[in-house]
Amino acid sequence: MASPFDPNEMIERFRERAASVKRRPLPPVAGEERQHFLSQAQVDFQDFAMIGDAAATIEDGVLILRVDLRPPAK
Repeated sequence: MASPFDPNEMIERFRERAASVKRRPLPPVAGEERQHFLSQAQVDFQDFAMIGDAAATIEDGVLILRVDLRPPAK
């Protein structure tokens, strides 16, 4: 039997994915392919990090991820 879903475990997996994108080695490509790889790595990191920073709850069987996109207070 599968264990119950734990949203905090899911968020931790996304944090690990964001960190692994930062450690991802640059393949031996140049020019346009290199720029595409770097752009995709930035998007991957942003997406994984955003979910990794989320606060998760389950309300009435619905997974709710809250991500604060406001700039930091000065």
